[in-house]
Amino acid sequence: MKKAYSLFVFCFIYSLSFAQNVAVVNGKSISAKEFMWAYKKSHDGNGSVSYDTLQAYLNLYINFKLKVLDAREMGLDKNADYQEEIKTYEDALASHKKAGVSNKDHDFLLNEYREGVLMFNVSEQKIWNKAQEDEQAINEFYAKNQKNYNKPLSDVRGAVIADYQLSLEEKWLKSLKQKYQIKINESELKRLAKL
Repeated sequence: MKKAYSLFVFCFIYSLSFAQNVAVVNGKSISAKEFMWAYKKSHDGNGSVSYDTLQAYLNLYINFKLKVLDAREMGLDKNADYQEEIKTYEDALASHKKAGVSNKDHDFLLNEYREGVLMFNVSEQKIWNKAQEDEQAINEFYAKNQKNYNKPLSDVRGAVIADYQLSLEEKWLKSLKQKYQIKINESELKRLAKL
């Protein structure tokens, strides 16, 4: 009886905490507050939005979180240059604290910067550098997709590299989605769309 009650309490608390989250990525919650703060920040403060728009933005936000998670697993957050850059930003943020900026906004800004730098660093390693430096892969990609280009590689090199980068990113995200568990809270997303 005691075990059943403990399980009930755990499930109840979990369901309450999940209800306040829009998603959970590999056991780490994305709170509705964090998600809406990020959404409003990137959409000029506009919080009134359709469910489909929020769902599309959540997919992008989850992709972002997956890349950050991958960067952390690679140890990029332990890199001395990264830590120095974050410390510099923290100091600048503290010394230029805007009047009226709440602690919550400060925390969200700091986390956004930390994760943004990690996402940039991991993308540079996994996509951008690879697409710029691997001449054989670019030639193979061009040959495989030549029907999409009406000119020789020398004339469309920029477009081929851009397409190759997109291809690398799609494969990377697919592997991350297979590697990490993602759970989306549809009911919370619907609730946010009605606000």
